[in-house]
Amino acid sequence: MAPRRKKRRKSRKRRKRGKTVIVIMLALAVAGLLGWRWISAHPEHNPMALLDLRDPVGWATTTKLVRLREDPAECRAVLERSDIAYAALAPQGEGPCARPDRTQLTQYPLSPNRPATTCPVAAAMEIWRTKSVQPAARDIFGTELARMEHLGVYNCRRIRGSLSNAWSQHSTGNAIDISAFVLADGTRISVLGDWDEGGDKARFLRQIRDGACGVFATVLSPDFNAAHADHFHLDQQTRWAGVCR
Repeated sequence: MAPRRKKRRKSRKRRKRGKTVIVIMLALAVAGLLGWRWISAHPEHNPMALLDLRDPVGWATTTKLVRLREDPAECRAVLERSDIAYAALAPQGEGPCARPDRTQLTQYPLSPNRPATTCPVAAAMEIWRTKSVQPAARDIFGTELARMEHLGVYNCRRIRGSLSNAWSQHSTGNAIDISAFVLADGTRISVLGDWDEGGDKARFLRQIRDGACGVFATVLSPDFNAAHADHFHLDQQTRWAGVCR
């Protein structure tokens, strides 16, 4: 009798283990299904979903933007998918100052003009405007953004004008320098005049500087050095680790 009882106990244990395995597998299957439904409803967190600049900024947004830095054709497909007005201009320049990718955001609120940048800069500019600059204007000042003032995009030079430094991202139009913001009520917020003045204007500038760090490869502000006392330098240099100063 004892051997039979042992066999029955072993058989019951095996059945329990089998049921436990089935329950765990079912739970994992349900969790996987729910997780897939959630990630499908939140493409900003899904690295496999196509980038749409109208989506919220999510876990996968920076990764998707990084992929665009060496793929202008895919970048322009993103602009089209996101219903962003742009013009693909003819290439210009040669050597280290060649500009094969000249993309102009034709309705972007830039002043005094709308210069052509690389497409990755254009895509990041759109996200920054809609997800950072515009919300900050509403939250802090209760009004809309009217325009951004810039100091330029293209300049065929090396960093700091040195003959030995690496070529600037401006040499290929892969950077833009933003100097001020004008709101719909006429309020003007200047990097040079308001960064160190405290109050809402300084808070606005720091908030949108931090917002730029999630979408640009390089963000340099007055906190970096005196050469950036009057503007934010924003570029899309090909690198995985961003610079935010």
